[in-house]
Amino acid sequence: MSSVKRALPLPFFKAEAEHSKKVRTRSEIEDKYKWDLSAIYASDQDWEKDAQKLEQLLTQFAAKQGTLNESSGQLLSAFRLQDEIGQVSGKLYVYAKMHLDEDTSNGAAQALQDRAYGLLVKAQSAMAFFVPEILSIDSNRLEEMLQENRDLQLYRFALKEITREKEHVLSPEQEQLLASFGEVLNAPSDIFSMFNNADMVFPSIRDEDGEEVEITHGLYIQLLESKNREVRKNAFEAVYATYAKHRNTVSAIYSANVKRGVVNARVRKFESARAASLNSDNVPVAVYDNLVNTVHEFLPSLHKYLKLRAKVLGLNDLQMYDLYTPMVQDIDWRVKYDDAKQTVLTAVQVLGEDYRQIAEKGLNSRWVDVYENKGKRSGAYSWGTYGTHPYMLLNYHDSLDNMFTLAHELGHSMHSYFSRKTQPYVYSDYTIFVAEVASTCNEALLLDHLLKTTDDKAKRAYLLNHQLETIRGTLYRQTMFAEFEKLTHEHVEEGGALTTEWLDETYYGLNQEFFGPACNVNEQIAYEWMRIPHFYTPFYVYKYATGISAAIALSRRILSEGEAARNDYLAFLSSGSSDYSIELLRKAGVDMESPEPVREALREFDRLVDELATLVE
Repeated sequence: MSSVKRALPLPFFKAEAEHSKKVRTRSEIEDKYKWDLSAIYASDQDWEKDAQKLEQLLTQFAAKQGTLNESSGQLLSAFRLQDEIGQVSGKLYVYAKMHLDEDTSNGAAQALQDRAYGLLVKAQSAMAFFVPEILSIDSNRLEEMLQENRDLQLYRFALKEITREKEHVLSPEQEQLLASFGEVLNAPSDIFSMFNNADMVFPSIRDEDGEEVEITHGLYIQLLESKNREVRKNAFEAVYATYAKHRNTVSAIYSANVKRGVVNARVRKFESARAASLNSDNVPVAVYDNLVNTVHEFLPSLHKYLKLRAKVLGLNDLQMYDLYTPMVQDIDWRVKYDDAKQTVLTAVQVLGEDYRQIAEKGLNSRWVDVYENKGKRSGAYSWGTYGTHPYMLLNYHDSLDNMFTLAHELGHSMHSYFSRKTQPYVYSDYTIFVAEVASTCNEALLLDHLLKTTDDKAKRAYLLNHQLETIRGTLYRQTMFAEFEKLTHEHVEEGGALTTEWLDETYYGLNQEFFGPACNVNEQIAYEWMRIPHFYTPFYVYKYATGISAAIALSRRILSEGEAARNDYLAFLSSGSSDYSIELLRKAGVDMESPEPVREALREFDRLVDELATLVE
């Protein structure tokens, strides 16, 4: 994998989760609940030293142009220098971006992040000749180089990856030109992020205690979980009425992002933007289509679940704002963060003592930014870069769902830890396609632990409801998002315009198909596409759905087969990108080229609906 691909490391996200009624400032939160970025740079001065070092490395790399075919030593030297550039630029960007995520209204942090991104773009531009120049070397000559230089053998798979994309790589001059437009082409994502996180202001409503609260991204989810239907309705309508006021602006931002992907695919001679995106993981488009088709095949199971939800909640008219409140209403399962840590560590014990000890050390060594504060980025993610330990951003509030979020992000972080510890830099990242496997596997292990340690009928029902919601949200809902992305990009590729009306109608139509037979699809849901940040990383969300399917299969294998399955799984966590994602999963015990893992997960969903019905009806 070239560092051009890894130059913009992506955090691995989970849906929003938070918070208390009064949003605190960052200074009001104890240090032990805030991450410690000094493990990356002790000060901004140290950041500046690495920024200067990067400039020097780029000058050295530029001097390599035109020399790669001279000898195996020259090629090896260029690879090693590229790795060093990737490590330094990764640290610069991750530090700056996470510092900004602490408070997105911080002007100094915004400026530092802008500088870091500018350096990444400069690095991409300086290294743009590398892949085209390698592709200009005769394949027999490349093999001779590999044979004569033992140290170059490390990069054999990286070279295989580069040559695999030969038909989609442009000339060195064209690659440099495209790289120089990096900041401009990333503008839609940056604009949406600032608009959604820093500028978007929602009204206040009264919560179920009658107190006035200002809606935030994280509190919105909490309000939708309220037992009070009026609170849920008011929150739902307030949020989407706010987004509706900005329909034209967000439509223009999203349309620009889609066009960016379409133009990039055409320039690089891909059949479609979707094919271009999946190609980076070497995943066949058929995997995407299998997912969408298989989920549609099991929509009756979703409708069965929604009808059970309506019956249990005593509703004749299930609304979209009724989909998140727990069906088991007499359970108020609050889990404080420190208790959640211990429960999660116990649940992952099945992965071995080494895994548990490393996880425990991380959770107690300020890897995690726990609570919401004013201006903090919404949601939850795991991030970091080579040469640092992983980091986790949460917006934790005391709930069962947030304990599962902790398990989820810990799964990402442990995957990163083992990959970076085991693999050389060039293979230390894992692809987005497998990214959601470790996180969701952790959730499955936590669920298994909780089900085994509670005899309370109501709590068991609550857990089953939670798992059904996880599958509904991660497999059904993310597949619906994936279908929306497929439709929007195809519409532009066919010459259509992404007008506000077209986007609203298309998104509303999908909701009708997924939820309509068992739920009143409120007209405001047509605006939901405007609040989904993942749409600015095109064709990302389908990997949540494939990831949970693989994770369910792997967790069952670990729990039923013991040590052999655990060792296969830990080998997978330690593999980084040393092989293609589909192959790494196959070695771990699941074949994602077949629709069967998705079918099996949806059969599990259907079975859980029936089991829950016996407990709550």
